[in-house]
Amino acid sequence: MEEFKQFSLEKMFKTKKAQTAGLITGLVFGIASLVIGVIIAFVIVSTLTSANLLTDGRTTTSVINETGAYINSTGYQLTALDTNYVPGTITIDEAFNDTIGFLITSANITISSTGIVTNATAIYWNNATMSYTSSVYSNNELATQDLSANFTKGVDNVSTKIPTILLIAAIVLILGVLVLLVGAWQRMRIGGGSI
Repeated sequence: MEEFKQFSLEKMFKTKKAQTAGLITGLVFGIASLVIGVIIAFVIVSTLTSANLLTDGRTTTSVINETGAYINSTGYQLTALDTNYVPGTITIDEAFNDTIGFLITSANITISSTGIVTNATAIYWNNATMSYTSSVYSNNELATQDLSANFTKGVDNVSTKIPTILLIAAIVLILGVLVLLVGAWQRMRIGGGSI
């Protein structure tokens, strides 16, 4: 009967040790897996957004006769651009000086990638009408951009919680070590006789 009690107690302590070690190992591997998963997800999302794999569905939009424009050194922002235009794809098709009905050639106009029109020469036109075209992102590109933005925002939100997660992990780790130490102390006490 004494042997049975000793065997049962030893089995119980070994089981608790295995549970504690499993908890600590699971905690370490869980945090490592989270870090590796985030890195892999960032690589996938950045590849989708920067590799231009989804440009086939782009469309072209045209704006005809935007009035009230000016072409001078201060710069005029095109107002009728599609909200999803691709920066750097804007081209001026025609520009007229409305005051005298004069066609302004493209050599006299400079346009930035964001649609700001300035003069390329010393001549200013304060009353102009412009027609222009621009390329628009495809729905797949917009979805990928949204995914990237949301993923980055989510990681930022999680990263603010990392100190709390690490504190909880440290507390669990310390408690696990204490359980292991108590288990080892009780095993030594069982085999060592009475105190």
